[in-house]
Amino acid sequence: MIGQVWSLADEAATHALGRRFAAALEGGGMVIYLHGELGAGKTTFARALLGALGVGERIKSPTYSLIEGYRAQGRPAWHLDLYRIADSGELEWLGLDALADPAALVLVEWPERGRGALPAADLTLHLAYADGGRQARLQAHTARGRELQRRLR
Repeated sequence: MIGQVWSLADEAATHALGRRFAAALEGGGMVIYLHGELGAGKTTFARALLGALGVGERIKSPTYSLIEGYRAQGRPAWHLDLYRIADSGELEWLGLDALADPAALVLVEWPERGRGALPAADLTLHLAYADGGRQARLQAHTARGRELQRRLR
């Protein structure tokens, strides 16, 4: 089911969408796959969401480290960027077992590169270039994803 679509005129609009998602999360875990071309706003969205959830430390891009871990409102939060992964087998040494924690927030950029090694997505956020800005399109896959989608309306 395709849900909301947002037009994002600039980086500030992407930040606002991340804050809106943070406000809609109600303490439970969530796995969000972030799709989009390079520069479409995946990391910007993730940083805004994590910052709005109270991550006080610098929110680094996990492009080179592949995974960054945080505490967000007392629960684990993970931000993965799998752009540099050629095969999901390369992820075995990362210890991804922690991603299965039902209380964890898991944000995955380039999730198609980790197919089979990642927890299933509750939501997929597609970010794309559109009309001089960006467009975000949300797709829910689970009951908790649909509940978050409902709260975003």
